[in-house]
Amino acid sequence: MKNFFQRAITAAAFVAVLLSCTFYSHITFTALFTLITLLGTWEFYKLVEKDGATRPQRVMGAVTAGVMFVTNAVFSMTQMNIRVLLFIFPFIFSIFIIELYRKKEQPFRNIAYTILGIIYVAVPFTLLNYILTCKGNYAPQILFGFFFILWSNDTGAYLTGSLLGKRKLFPRISPGKSWEGSIGGALITYGVVFLISSWYTIINLRDWMVIGTILIIVGTLGDLVESLLKRSINVKDSGTLLPGHGGILD
Repeated sequence: MKNFFQRAITAAAFVAVLLSCTFYSHITFTALFTLITLLGTWEFYKLVEKDGATRPQRVMGAVTAGVMFVTNAVFSMTQMNIRVLLFIFPFIFSIFIIELYRKKEQPFRNIAYTILGIIYVAVPFTLLNYILTCKGNYAPQILFGFFFILWSNDTGAYLTGSLLGKRKLFPRISPGKSWEGSIGGALITYGVVFLISSWYTIINLRDWMVIGTILIIVGTLGDLVESLLKRSINVKDSGTLLPGHGGILD
């Protein structure tokens, strides 16, 4: 029971900060998600170091992730297209050059994990900037819809699985997930999608249903991929930043 309340309080605080910063202005959104991107990238590098053989370039990887997010946040509001992501290539090339001088035993392993951290954490967060902008205007409604859909799917799956879960969805990777939970989460999510479509009419119900279906699938797969990462290095949580929940990646 104590753990439940801890999880609930942490979740409520996190949601309040996230929604408030996203709603208030593009500047507060950028500041918050730049921090989240940096923390998530750093957390990923600390995780992969646990195998004892990998030494990613933490600082360079985090700098690259931060620059990627901020530059795209700026350019997404100026109606420049997504090719601004190409600006990050000089930083990627620098990772290879820096490794020449580090004298580590597994140089290309280090390079690979440094770049993987950027792709796995920073790129998805960076792309949120393009969901937020509509013809150069800041429009957080669609991103709010994304958040609500993901949270309803995750919460619905957890509650349904706890009550009815019998058939394991992917026992090799995540023993706690069940087919019953996934189906229950999906049904609850579609109900939330219907409500969202009446609140945020910037796009129609059909498009919200498509978005909901995509997020149900990729949200579940994303959880499994992160579970695969944690299982491969024998850790339960990716970090301790969020009491009762784990780290940023969790």
